[in-house]
Amino acid sequence: MGEEEIEEENSNRVGLLKRCTTGGSGGSTRWVDGSEVDSESSLSWSIFGDEEIIKQGYGSVRRRLVKKPKRVDSFDVEAMEISVAHGSHHKKEASLLSTLALAFQTLGVVYGDMGTSPLYVFSGVFSKVPITSEVDVLGALSIVLYTIALIPLMKYVFIVLKANDSGEGGTFALYSLICRYANVNLLPNRQPADEHISSFKLKLPTPELQRALNIKEVLERKSSLKTLVLLLVLTGTSMIIGDGILTPAMSVMSAVSGLQGRVPGFGTNALVFTSIIILGVLFSIQRYGSSKVGFTFAPALALWFFSLGAIGVYNLLKHDVTVLRALNPAYIYLFFKKNSINGWSALGGCVLCITGAEAMFADLGHFSVKSIQIAFTSVVFPCLFLAYFGQAAYLMKFPNSSERIFYDSVPDGLFWPVFGLATVAAIIASQAMISASFSCVKQAMALGCFPRLKIIHTSKRHMGQIYIPVINWFLMIMCMLVVATFQSTTDISNAYGIAEVGVMMVSTTLVTVVMLLIWQTNLFLAILFPLIFGTIELIYMSAVLSKIFEGGWLPLVFASWFLCVMYIWNYGSVLKYQSEVKQKISMDFMHELGSSLGTVRVPGIGLLYNELVQGIPSIFAQFLLDLPAIHSVIVFVCIKYVPVPVVPQEERFLFRRVGPKDYHMFRCVARYGYKDVRKEDHHAFEQLLVDCLEKFLRKEALDVALEINLNQPDLDSISVRSRDESAIQDGDGMDELKIPLMRDQRLETSEASTSEASLTLPASVMPVDEDPSLEYELSALREATESGFTYLLGHGDVRAKKKSWFFKKLSINYFYAFMRKNCRGGAATMRVPHMNIIQVGMTYMV
Repeated sequence: MGEEEIEEENSNRVGLLKRCTTGGSGGSTRWVDGSEVDSESSLSWSIFGDEEIIKQGYGSVRRRLVKKPKRVDSFDVEAMEISVAHGSHHKKEASLLSTLALAFQTLGVVYGDMGTSPLYVFSGVFSKVPITSEVDVLGALSIVLYTIALIPLMKYVFIVLKANDSGEGGTFALYSLICRYANVNLLPNRQPADEHISSFKLKLPTPELQRALNIKEVLERKSSLKTLVLLLVLTGTSMIIGDGILTPAMSVMSAVSGLQGRVPGFGTNALVFTSIIILGVLFSIQRYGSSKVGFTFAPALALWFFSLGAIGVYNLLKHDVTVLRALNPAYIYLFFKKNSINGWSALGGCVLCITGAEAMFADLGHFSVKSIQIAFTSVVFPCLFLAYFGQAAYLMKFPNSSERIFYDSVPDGLFWPVFGLATVAAIIASQAMISASFSCVKQAMALGCFPRLKIIHTSKRHMGQIYIPVINWFLMIMCMLVVATFQSTTDISNAYGIAEVGVMMVSTTLVTVVMLLIWQTNLFLAILFPLIFGTIELIYMSAVLSKIFEGGWLPLVFASWFLCVMYIWNYGSVLKYQSEVKQKISMDFMHELGSSLGTVRVPGIGLLYNELVQGIPSIFAQFLLDLPAIHSVIVFVCIKYVPVPVVPQEERFLFRRVGPKDYHMFRCVARYGYKDVRKEDHHAFEQLLVDCLEKFLRKEALDVALEINLNQPDLDSISVRSRDESAIQDGDGMDELKIPLMRDQRLETSEASTSEASLTLPASVMPVDEDPSLEYELSALREATESGFTYLLGHGDVRAKKKSWFFKKLSINYFYAFMRKNCRGGAATMRVPHMNIIQVGMTYMV
């Protein structure tokens, strides 16, 4: 009779588990959207305190409540490999010497592209407008000078660089900044506890607050605007990566083309072959990192800028010093009046003078704002001005030299040294957009918009300096194909302009949103920014789009391809997360299964990795069905990226209990910024996890006992009760602590102002170390630790439902599935031995 009852009970539990895995449940399954992803109050989570474990009984309770102890990292170990894990944003301001050293490095990484623009700007301009009078030269020079002064100097150096996200730049950094202040992220995993991260919020000024709140409300309410913002960001990022393809091809070919006409027999085939060899060398050295590349290249670029300035002064003094008249913007009007349509078409060549300006912002994470500003204002800006003045002076005397203006204007005795320097500078110019491409891809991966790829951190001092092998070799192959296909800098320059101006327009739009929403700038000034710079960029875009059939289609193809990859990945990830939320297991079923979970509990700790920040994932039921036994301690680990560059280590992890006390199940949410480095040694990870979990149990027991005693009128009759007696059910079926385990600063301040006498507990209250239920749980945890750790990973297959529309099936079943199959897996990311991993497959119908 007893055996029949046991069999019947086991069959009932299996039936319950099967219903759980199919998403059906007798309990309520609540839809979770972005604004309500965590019904658990942030106060129900625990962030661990000092290394001082609470072993002093209740005598220190009053002091503990009044003054919050310093919190330390629980089990974050990435700082073992990178000494400055938080980068330059959480330490004291860098010294002047280190800032100047960084500024010197920026010459080799950031400004190479802009520094090589004198090689091809005037040749591009005067290919559309023949020089027939001085107005042509002075007008073109005036356009170039004011373009450099307005876009790189005024827009980027003085405005856009200040819109950085804790020192991180680029379109995704702007998107992250916007996501912090308005919940526009399409992935609904935001928690109230995230807002307590010290780097999550900035101090907002008070003026224009109501307008900012209205904009925030509109962005959060309309899903179409969320999608529009995301598409805008992805478009800008795609353009930057496309720039990483075109910049090396354009720069290297422009430099090597100086041999044509100078070396007999050096034709187009030799030009293409030489350029491809140089490109191969350039991409091969990327694995050494931008720091080493920067220090290697910076002296050459410093010499290059000095040469530009010196040759410019030489030509200015020798040929025609009156070109200084171009500082008068009236010549711009005269230029367009004389050349009309041809003058507008010539803007496609003028825009090449600011190529690489976006790298100042995109590469910001590799350096600092001050270093980039110092290098541009003291070296790059004056040297470029002198170079263009000198070339214009030479053209005033030799107007037929526009096609080879740079090399013709070089003094005869200096041709070969300058040619060698120009070739080196062209190679270096490519470094700016290659580094920017790496940064953008890493940010996109962290924010769920790019498949997981292997990232190598190349510097122990600057965590932003990275190398992505797959992207590096992809860029190299594409660059070589572009050079071999076009075989001319003219068509490449047409493509080049569209990519550059497209990125600038996206930055202008996003910075305007930052001004209105975050900076709360005066409305007149906020409108003035896009009105001035947006108008200039629209004019340039209209000019370069006219060349779409002359090579301008190339960046659009590259951008469209990367846009599709990133949007499909984000779209599939959001659908998968929403499916997991809807199918998560109700606690009603877990209670019916009992503390044994419908199977055998064996000693050991199971770390189940999932993406849910709340609730029990459906994959857990699949483990219970497929495995003959389950571990005595289960920890649901969620690796979550929040829209901040860096999460301080002491605020990295959130812990809470899942289910009643005798279930021995816990949840850990590990929060990372998109710039954080994850290099975890699994042995250290496991040890620190156990230490952290033990702290949590002690803190929980103390808080429960404290809450009970504070709520009882007769303190002398109080005894410490079990956690099970104080557990309640929340609306989603998750166990909720009655007591707050994590308090924000405002709550602690109010607590500090309460009477100390009311917080004093009598000596008759049982100390935490003498709580038998706590000691039993700690001994069970130690026994589980000795038995070892197992990593439980779910291998999810995402499929579109049969009734889905055609494009959704195509995107999810083929493109997204292909990317998931070929991207970097969880086991490789965590560096866990295969013998410690158990994987279970599951299909998500979205």
